[in-house]
Amino acid sequence: MKALITGTAGFIGFHLAQLLLNSGFKVHGYDGMTNYYDVNLKHSRNNILLKYSNFTSTEGMLEDNLKLNEVTNKFKPEFIIHLAAQAGVRYSLENPRAYVNSNIIGTFNVMEVAKNNKVKHLLIASTSSVYGANSKMPFTEIDKTDTQLTIYAATKKANENMAHSYSHLWKIPTTMFRFFTVYGPWGRPDMALFKFVHAIINDKPIDIYNNGEMYRDFTYVDDLVEGIRLLINKIPSNEKNISQIDSLSPVAPFRVVNIGNSNKIKLLDFIKVIEENIGKKSIRNYMPIQKGDVPSTWADSKLLNQLTNYSPKTNYIHGVDKFIKWYREYYNV
Repeated sequence: MKALITGTAGFIGFHLAQLLLNSGFKVHGYDGMTNYYDVNLKHSRNNILLKYSNFTSTEGMLEDNLKLNEVTNKFKPEFIIHLAAQAGVRYSLENPRAYVNSNIIGTFNVMEVAKNNKVKHLLIASTSSVYGANSKMPFTEIDKTDTQLTIYAATKKANENMAHSYSHLWKIPTTMFRFFTVYGPWGRPDMALFKFVHAIINDKPIDIYNNGEMYRDFTYVDDLVEGIRLLINKIPSNEKNISQIDSLSPVAPFRVVNIGNSNKIKLLDFIKVIEENIGKKSIRNYMPIQKGDVPSTWADSKLLNQLTNYSPKTNYIHGVDKFIKWYREYYNV
């Protein structure tokens, strides 16, 4: 099977590409290698993928419609998994235009090539951030999502709406997956776990927002990409729903699926595990909640389990240990 994955030099895209390559897929990666964070980390991931004989890649921006079309027409994928995006909730306060360019225009271009190549299944990354100011938890796919709190979240909700319309108009089987606080080896330097580990090891203070009253549904990256792999062949059809909680559209072969650990963890407990693993106490800087941030996220992942008979299961204590081992090895600490 042939899969085009956008963002293969990124955190999640790298892990998914490696999983599919090991599963026998032929994968073509498309990545812009932008400098939002250390490009050396992206090249390190990409170099690992290039060792696979069934992997090829192109460096290009999603906004470059001509190049994206050329690559897709030549590779002729059966599946497109669109993971590339301008990431980061906090950076969207500083540079919102980057999110419009990458997440809106770039995603539109991906949908166009999916339509033109008549792919079997288009899978697109969304985020738990689309739940915004919702207070009813755990978050369920059929919950109303009209109260996004950042441009990042708003662009991802726009992606869901755009994808639904294309699915309806052109009968493109489409799955949107909403990620919940993904972490693990090869993570991004702007992510909380990476920042905490780096700071504690180097005796620098860590910022703890909302005075520590933060809760997250931490999802280990290997669990996440396994969920995506299993969803690839669960091609949506609008003929019938599998259950009352199924998020299938009544007018399009379109579905939304949460991928989360379904276990809300207090941030202070997460930090305590990091400290115990490193063997050093953190220097804590307690702060108010950041603009656009939410105090809690928590996934209802029953639909993922119903579709795939799989649920993320990695305990955050083991996940943190795996990340710190990777960090120490990669940075020779």
